[in-house]
Amino acid sequence: MKTILSAEQMDLSIQRLAHQMLENNQDLENTVIIGLQPRGIFLSDRIVAALKSIVPQQKIQYGRLDITFYRDDVRNSLHIANTTDIPFSIEGKSVILIDDVLYTGRTIRAALDALLDFGRPAKVSLCVLIDRRFSRELPIQPDFAGKAIDTIITDKVKVNWKEKDEKDEVVLV
Repeated sequence: MKTILSAEQMDLSIQRLAHQMLENNQDLENTVIIGLQPRGIFLSDRIVAALKSIVPQQKIQYGRLDITFYRDDVRNSLHIANTTDIPFSIEGKSVILIDDVLYTGRTIRAALDALLDFGRPAKVSLCVLIDRRFSRELPIQPDFAGKAIDTIITDKVKVNWKEKDEKDEVVLV
């Protein structure tokens, strides 16, 4: 097991990602942030908290999206859905999807399909903590990435969150 990001490095990456989002989305009034269930919400919760501390005067529209039944592998096993909570319209808005790890791109494809049930956004951006660069099965790339890593197919990237796993770290198993 090899540590990719320590707790301190995760915090720095999250702050940097929040600042990059502000640089690219000056007006958060027309921007919505959507965390992907289940594990992307830990990152999105922290990014939203960072944004609120940087620009406390701006209202941040934040939702959570479950993509369970939009996945192309849902037929192969039993899945238990998480909750979707998007209490606003995404029609004509700039949407930032947030997930913890970008691997094959299939989760993001499913998220794009699910997102269309809530309207047609003007733009969709992707933010991830870890980008496994050379593992894509679909032509999907992040707009914001905490760290890009090169892995082989047998490697597993595990993002541990204090809220769920008792400590913050990203490890390669």
